[in-house]
Amino acid sequence: MRLYDNNKWKCTLELDIERNIIDGNPSVLRKAIQNGADLRIHTRFQHNEHIDTNSNNDELILEAAEFRTTYFVDNQWIAGIMTLRQPTTPPLAEFTQRPSMSFFMYNEDGLQCRARPYLEAESPKYSIPPDYPKRKKPNMTKMHPIDEWDTETNAPSDNFIYDFDFFRYFVRDDWIEVLSHDENGNTVSGSPEDLADAIAQGMEVKAGLRNLCSDLSLNNSPTLQHETFIQMNSCYYYTKQKIFIGGSHPLVRVAPNIPMKYQSNNWDFGWLMLRNDGKVGRRLVDPYTLKFTDSQSSHAIRWFVR
Repeated sequence: MRLYDNNKWKCTLELDIERNIIDGNPSVLRKAIQNGADLRIHTRFQHNEHIDTNSNNDELILEAAEFRTTYFVDNQWIAGIMTLRQPTTPPLAEFTQRPSMSFFMYNEDGLQCRARPYLEAESPKYSIPPDYPKRKKPNMTKMHPIDEWDTETNAPSDNFIYDFDFFRYFVRDDWIEVLSHDENGNTVSGSPEDLADAIAQGMEVKAGLRNLCSDLSLNNSPTLQHETFIQMNSCYYYTKQKIFIGGSHPLVRVAPNIPMKYQSNNWDFGWLMLRNDGKVGRRLVDPYTLKFTDSQSSHAIRWFVR
């Protein structure tokens, strides 16, 4: 059976190999992400044009990837980031030799970005890892580099376009907003009791934080207004104080821009503890040193349940 009547994922936008719109509408995609929707992007490529350029295997590969962190920037642009991916070597059941995260970021126009913080500050048992930044790059005719950053550090990044056969942006748009408050915890709509009732029924929780990444702007320049969406893990409700607290899944923070791109010192990653009084605890990782820093900030937050 190839079709599923209960499939809640809908394709809202499709781009062709030249990133022209062939189906859907960016405004529908943006509206869904603004509503807290989950994002997956489906692409297609050829093995020996993308995975191993020295191979004779011209097999077509379908890829569907989830983007756990999503951004809605300046009320007009969306991007998503893969937050849990380690680099692999398909079709083998193997990872690349040097452990790292692979924070791929896709924009709504098909522009792609990659940040790779290595999880070992030094890797003496690998003389020249195959994914080392200074390695001779494979000849990918469909890869179009834009720029690269920090190639000699522990956290190289780059921005590029790879000509996938298509880009299909799927969303699951079934989150319900039950509470919205400003950065001081003043309620705009809904109530914390609605959140408490939701978790008492086993529901999931997601949050959209306003201007979470403003401190990542370079040279103290003004940053675009933005909203960052991330799902919660453990949630707590203090019944007398009426304080709701959510611990986030890991997320990647990037200075907001149109389009979204990685640059030196404009990104990090970590975890959050959110409260409905606007206070947010942050445990963030410096990708260049792998050192953790705890801090606090205050944000307007919209809370969603499913």
